[in-house]
Amino acid sequence: MTVEAPPVGNLLRTWRQRRRLSQLALACDAEISQRHLSFIESGRASPSREMILHLAEQLDVPLRDRNVLLVAAGFAPMYRQRSLDDPALQAARRALEVVVKGHEPYPALAVDRHWTLVVANRALSPLLTGADPALLQPPVNVLRLSLHPAGLAPRIVNLTQWREHILARLNRQVEVTADRVLADLLVELRDYPSGSKSRDTTRAREFAGVVVPLQLNSASGTLSFFSTTTVFGTPVDITLSELAIESLFPADAATVEVMRRLVEV
Repeated sequence: MTVEAPPVGNLLRTWRQRRRLSQLALACDAEISQRHLSFIESGRASPSREMILHLAEQLDVPLRDRNVLLVAAGFAPMYRQRSLDDPALQAARRALEVVVKGHEPYPALAVDRHWTLVVANRALSPLLTGADPALLQPPVNVLRLSLHPAGLAPRIVNLTQWREHILARLNRQVEVTADRVLADLLVELRDYPSGSKSRDTTRAREFAGVVVPLQLNSASGTLSFFSTTTVFGTPVDITLSELAIESLFPADAATVEVMRRLVEV
């Protein structure tokens, strides 16, 4: 049974509404008339390939979904998707490995669009002590590992705060991408125990308004981290556009010293 794809005008309207933009606002951003945009969305005008890509850029549509727009309009897809093992992406793969390796003795990892672990440095492993081995079997979903009752959750001191941060971030991703896998993951994570606010320490609250820390109990005491996210700047490959590097930085001197002992560089 063949399911007919929605017209490109409908898809563009859906992306505009997802971005909470009026036709006038998008038309101004794209430097076209609101009338022309209205005609495109209603199907009264057929957009050119260049116009589709132009509107997709204004709407910050993910590369894989730009291909969907092009195909819906009768054009060939523009963006390729390769495995990281593809020879064409060897330089990018090396860049990932250099960045995460160079962050030692502090943890760093690369994930794909569904938060599946792609590569990690040596500093991550000591933080995973006590996690259920089943959660560490590839493919490893790092958000599931973080919040699962058999994962890191029992060792996260500020679990309530950290969980709220993770769920808010994932919810934003779902709103931006409309990705079904991420939406299902969000439902799953929301069902995990939330922990007790009494477990959130004063030290965790000291970061309020600046960063949300990850505070993790360990054999060496409480480790405190804050994170940054790095993405490829100008990707034209779907795989690269969906990769992100999460780097954890020590939030106090004690964590610096513990990580240096755990990871000899």
